[in-house]
Amino acid sequence: MTEALERAVMPPVSDADPFAHEVLLDPEPLHRALREAGPVVYLSRYDVHALARYEQVRAALMDWQNFESGAGVGLAHFRHEEPWRPLSLLLEADPPRHDAPRRVLREIVAPRALRRLRETWHTAAEELVDQVLAEGTEFDGCTVLAEAFPLRVFPDAVGIGPDGRENLLPFGNMNFNAFGPRNDLVKADAHRVGELLAWVNAQCAREALSEDGFGAQVWAAADRGDLTYDQAPLVVRSLLAAGVDTTVQGLAACLYAFATHPDAWGRLRERPELTRAAFDEAVRWQSPVQTFFRTATTDVTITGTVVPAGTKILMFLGAANRDPARWTDPDRFDLTRDPSGHVGFGMGIHQCVGQHVARLEAEALLAALARRVERIELTGTPHRHPNNTLRAWSSLPLRVQLAA
Repeated sequence: MTEALERAVMPPVSDADPFAHEVLLDPEPLHRALREAGPVVYLSRYDVHALARYEQVRAALMDWQNFESGAGVGLAHFRHEEPWRPLSLLLEADPPRHDAPRRVLREIVAPRALRRLRETWHTAAEELVDQVLAEGTEFDGCTVLAEAFPLRVFPDAVGIGPDGRENLLPFGNMNFNAFGPRNDLVKADAHRVGELLAWVNAQCAREALSEDGFGAQVWAAADRGDLTYDQAPLVVRSLLAAGVDTTVQGLAACLYAFATHPDAWGRLRERPELTRAAFDEAVRWQSPVQTFFRTATTDVTITGTVVPAGTKILMFLGAANRDPARWTDPDRFDLTRDPSGHVGFGMGIHQCVGQHVARLEAEALLAALARRVERIELTGTPHRHPNNTLRAWSSLPLRVQLAA
């Protein structure tokens, strides 16, 4: 036993199940309990150490040397278990293996590279909003806006064809469920794993992609030698795996926020330049990605608690984003708040590389709505969709009042 282990502070122990359906649908009570219990809490049910306070979550995200992603960012430990699919070169890799894929993708989806898409996406948002409002002022905001818009513009940007796009959402649901335990949510997807993975892999092949999309640019990087030809399809798959569901839930969070905070919607209509800040505040407030895991590469001391090498650490991003030690009145959606620093997109070298894509989608959709809609309100109870990683919606019944 090392000297550090001998002097270690024993963390509080909890038998709570963060993947129970009732917790996935309403995580805030558990988040509060974990934050109040201490900076590190041992979750006995899964033999993992949990971080729920902003300070410790952010520090772990920044420290890839001691908190590795290469052993898997879910509960499964890929040093000892066979992964269900080839590992992501961005999410489930550390330097140096992580460096070239991230560098290539960062250039492809950098803000300056997205300028060519801005007008196209704003036009697409205008067309979608016109179409939705022409059919009535009551609708399910989750399906007709939050899901429909990313599924319309993002696959085009990647360069995949029109056939089979309906597979993207179930594939993403399956992918994010797989980061949790092998519970009923994972088992419910088991019969489609081969089918969905085969479809996604087929879309990543060079011949399946248009010549002017993100995917073609990834393959061009392989031609230049910036990636290997084995890496190229995995990088394209990373785009498809992470680029739809998270944006869908971020947009749904925006709609829910404005339906429950009408003053904020009025402020956004007066100041359209706040659209991106509004999206970030909604991401902070609802945290579409609730959790991710890391693995200790050595005995790591966190505020006196020693987390042994090889141990899984569960980071509660949603809890960190509502930590009152970091945020004033954290449970409130506040359009006057500066949400920068939230960990909804991660932090450090594994921070979401496509966050600028999501922000542009949000900017386009919210701007189109703000020009046409004076008020957004709920017409019934919204329903969540349980997922082991995502804070997801299944329905968001809305009514809008059109602007004069």
